[in-house]
Amino acid sequence: MLEQPQVTFIGTATTVLRIGGFTLLTDPNFLHRGQRAYLGKGLWSRRRTDPALRIAQLPQLDAVVLSHLHGDHFDRVARRELDRELPIVTTPAAERKLRRWGFQAAQGLPTWSSRELHRDGTTLRLTSMPGKHGPGALDRLMPDVMGTMIDVERSGRREFRLYVTGDTLNRPLLTSIPERYPDVDAMLIHLGGTKVAGILLTMDAQQGADLVELIRPTLTVPIHYDDYPVFRSPLAHFVEEARRRGWVKQVRTIARGETTPLTSAPPPSPLFGTERIAGRTLLGPAQATTELHPRNTVAEPADVHDTRQRGDDVRP
Repeated sequence: MLEQPQVTFIGTATTVLRIGGFTLLTDPNFLHRGQRAYLGKGLWSRRRTDPALRIAQLPQLDAVVLSHLHGDHFDRVARRELDRELPIVTTPAAERKLRRWGFQAAQGLPTWSSRELHRDGTTLRLTSMPGKHGPGALDRLMPDVMGTMIDVERSGRREFRLYVTGDTLNRPLLTSIPERYPDVDAMLIHLGGTKVAGILLTMDAQQGADLVELIRPTLTVPIHYDDYPVFRSPLAHFVEEARRRGWVKQVRTIARGETTPLTSAPPPSPLFGTERIAGRTLLGPAQATTELHPRNTVAEPADVHDTRQRGDDVRP
């Protein structure tokens, strides 16, 4: 029997996934409150929040899943402190940049291509899903982005399926996902309604709700919603939209520093004046301390200060 899949939310789109005996890190953003993230094309945004953990506090990782190379998804802290030997599953364009930075285990996956990890008879399959970060022709100015379908198989039978959307808009090309990958158990959905110059670049509440109804996961966990000023669509709007459409009990919210199972929902409790799915566990200091694992890091001071010039930020 496989252990229960679960997610720990660190902030932005950064999570630790424990699935099928494997441990994954998604979209590492470890900048602190007040530090700047480079968004490309000369644009910057200053972080409003602190990450729940530092890189040195992460458990031992099997791989990193990176949806795209923006400074709020792979920042200068990640570039400096992550182990260069960690496999990073990402887009082909991001692979080329990461390898120039010394991450030689980075692997770029074209859409619908897969990378497999194997352990003790269990297979973890990471498959690149389509995505578009910008509307129309503007998408050409944005970095390539991918979602990831994560399947756990044992003895030839699928045990669990998780879809991580990445920073995509809900565009027609996503309709092929449920055709190829029905029966999604859980979805980590990147929201926030990111807007730059009035242009929507990530899903807002309405687009996110439309995608839930397209994918039809058993459970939806929203992330990427309040860490930067460019995020304009609050989590409360998505929860209210889910309530209005009648499936709020299939939404499980998670706060930074919390761990929640990715399996079917326990009884709800109130949030934002609507229902909320319970069953979350706080990742407290004691637990974080017991999970320190130096393999994920290179030597760095524990405290991170924003003393570098702008040119040190990750530029896609």
